[in-house]
Amino acid sequence: MRFGLSFLPDCSPGTRSATDYYDDVLGLSRMAEQAGLHYVKMTEHYLHPYGGYCPSPLTFLAAVAAQTTRIRLMTGCVLPVFHHPVQLASHISMVDALSDGRVEVGFARAYLPYEFSTFQVPMDGSRARFEATVNAVHRLLTEEHVDEDTPFFAFQDATVLPRPVQRPRPPFWVAAVQTPASFVRIGELGHGLLITPSGTSFDPSLVDAYRQSFLAHHPDRQPRVAASVPVLVADTDQEARRIADPYLSRYLEVWSSALTSWDSTASTDYANYTGSGHRIGAMTAKDMRVFGSAVVGSPEQVVDRIGRFQQDVRADVLLLQTDFGGLGGSEARRSLDAFVSSVMPKLAGEYTGPAADEPGTAARHEGLTS
Repeated sequence: MRFGLSFLPDCSPGTRSATDYYDDVLGLSRMAEQAGLHYVKMTEHYLHPYGGYCPSPLTFLAAVAAQTTRIRLMTGCVLPVFHHPVQLASHISMVDALSDGRVEVGFARAYLPYEFSTFQVPMDGSRARFEATVNAVHRLLTEEHVDEDTPFFAFQDATVLPRPVQRPRPPFWVAAVQTPASFVRIGELGHGLLITPSGTSFDPSLVDAYRQSFLAHHPDRQPRVAASVPVLVADTDQEARRIADPYLSRYLEVWSSALTSWDSTASTDYANYTGSGHRIGAMTAKDMRVFGSAVVGSPEQVVDRIGRFQQDVRADVLLLQTDFGGLGGSEARRSLDAFVSSVMPKLAGEYTGPAADEPGTAARHEGLTS
């Protein structure tokens, strides 16, 4: 199992300045590389404390690229329904060049009604728009003189510049939450799977369905699963809970606030989302800890909780969400240091540097795909 950091800013000028937030997460990114972690991931959202501090993950990852040399840079996720594919493919290629071939592209369908409303993109039909855009980005990164004619966009003879460093293109990941057909479809398309177990349960059979679909359609390749989860490590379980619970409560408060736009929204492409703000708002920090949607405790407790999660999910990559609820500063750094020194070696053995076939080294020239 490989490890990384997953950022989803959930603060606002009233709680924390953008400059302070960026200083913290860039510092954590440098610390992650020095500690031998493999990924930094950033999420795209708009207009709300839930994610609004990062409208452009690729811009953030370009800043990380300038301050690091090895760690992989993952969008987690970009929202292609709000972008023209030529624009998105061009920006991906640019950051791939700036980072010397370290970008991995996570895509998500977007799910917040106020974002769709603001960008004047209809929610109904967004699944088809999503797939068309991701397919066009794939073609633009792997082909030249591309023509596309879809209900959502059309262009002719497009060759994006710069061309990607990685061949045939940077790896793709796609996020799924709860719809079984989404997990199967991601496997069918041959992309990596991104999951964020949340709420009070996660069905590991969904991940099994993804792997089965992937291997049925791509028997010469291996499926990959990356899971993001809030993590805090301290000397004792009691100390970890004391630190984490106020931030987890803030995280739930901000998230449920973003979801209130579902109170009066329904969409054929988003079954069971109406009223989701009430479900998240009813959760507590203790619920997140007990049901495993957050991992909080002493090193021994965190090793045990992640081990049990791995028995069910068998994730290839575990991404630690270290900024939940606006957590940062010395508390976030101490937690990451404790994870690296006391948890990571027990889960995966000591990491001594990139292997020769690791993405971003020789593999980028040898047809690394997703």
